[in-house]
Amino acid sequence: MVVERLFLSPSRGEAQRECRQLELLAGQGVVGDRHFARADWSGQQLTLVEAEEIERFCTHSGRPNDLSLTRRNVVTRGARLNELVGRQFRLGTCLLVGVETCEPCSTLGQRLANEALSPPEVVKYWVGRGGLRANVLVSGTITCGDELKLIEVHEDAA
Repeated sequence: MVVERLFLSPSRGEAQRECRQLELLAGQGVVGDRHFARADWSGQQLTLVEAEEIERFCTHSGRPNDLSLTRRNVVTRGARLNELVGRQFRLGTCLLVGVETCEPCSTLGQRLANEALSPPEVVKYWVGRGGLRANVLVSGTITCGDELKLIEVHEDAA
């Protein structure tokens, strides 16, 4: 379970920038990203997606592999992200908590539609595969190649 690629989007609609490292601040998200310090919804601070799901979609839709196409911040390999909802985990020096799955929206459908798939078909395809929304509990950095480490929280026996 490793970080394969990192991206940030400075403003809405602007092309994503691929980064070697991201700086995250607790309760605020990715420094320099368009969602930084916003609190419109829980899990807005960081988004993750599985490289394998992007590659599967590219094959399915007849397009070249492009790990930036979902516009998520972190692309992982070897991690089942849906299993991290409600769980704490480390990436780099950051402590994160999975908030909810990152389900597709009509914007994603419009952006990824082509001759093979209409916008509604794109959205339907990505349901349950769109990744994870997470909040930043402890500030730090994430670097390409970092391993995802699940934190086991043990309840005290009373």
